[in-house]
This record gives sequence, C-alpha cells and structure tokens, in this order.
Amino acid sequence: MGYGRRPRRAGSPLGGTIALVEEGDIISIDAHKLLLQLHVDDIELTHRRSAWTQPPPRYTRGVLAKFARLARPANEGALTG
Repeated sequence: MGYGRRPRRAGSPLGGTIALVEEGDIISIDAHKLLLQLHVDDIELTHRRSAWTQPPPRYTRGVLAKFARLARPANEGALTG
C-alpha cells in the first residue's frame, strides 16, 4: 500500500503521492501517529505516477503568481523570497 507520512511539501504540484489520489480511493488518517495512508497497491501507484503530468500554474501574472513562485513551505521557514 502506498502512504505518506507528514510530507515535507504539499506534493500535489510536485507529483507526490497526494497528486495520485483519485475519486473513490480510500484514505485512512491516524492523527495520533501523524499518518495519512492511501489504500492503493504499489502497482497502481506506479501506473498513476507514470501517467501523471504537472498541471500548469493557476496564476501566471500578478501578485499571486509571484507568491506561488516564491513561497516556501513551513519546514523551509515559510519564506516568501
């Protein structure tokens, strides 16, 4: 089964496991263990990963585009430039 534990980044725009979740997938959350588990077998995850393409940025101009390019996640100090 594929799973992620406290990912360093959101993962979705980067092709992490969370980007591979599809409608109807079963996900378990254990808050005490800080565990998020996707109940999909490794073969299916490998297939999804090979078919995954990075989505285009939602914002390409203006303040939100600049923020999207520069903002870092909390584990990297939540910096914006």
